[in-house]
Amino acid sequence: MTQTCNPSTPCCGPALETLLSPRLFKALSDPRRRSLLLRLLDATGPRTVSEVAKGAGVDLSVVSRHLAVLRDAGILRCERQGKEVRCAVRVDVLVRALRDLADALEGCCTEVPVIHESQEKTP
Repeated sequence: MTQTCNPSTPCCGPALETLLSPRLFKALSDPRRRSLLLRLLDATGPRTVSEVAKGAGVDLSVVSRHLAVLRDAGILRCERQGKEVRCAVRVDVLVRALRDLADALEGCCTEVPVIHESQEKTP
């Protein structure tokens, strides 16, 4: 079984639209940003931009721009400490955003049978 959205269900319209944050999806759509996010998730605490950039294979300025996109999406907290900027993942914000989206989709979608490629008819 798979699910299909029911447009007559109130949650499918405006509520779902607000959960489909373009900034969040833009932030998570880039493979380099996902890699940086995973590095930060593996860290035991906040990391400086320089620490995140080590081994990333791109210039520090590029890493900084990627981190800014993640920060602007609300999933990173970055704080200046002297000359350095330390970043940490706001796991609670990321989890809440993804969970709210999943809950909204489940709430407004109904199950329908899955059609496998082998069952599809070609025109």
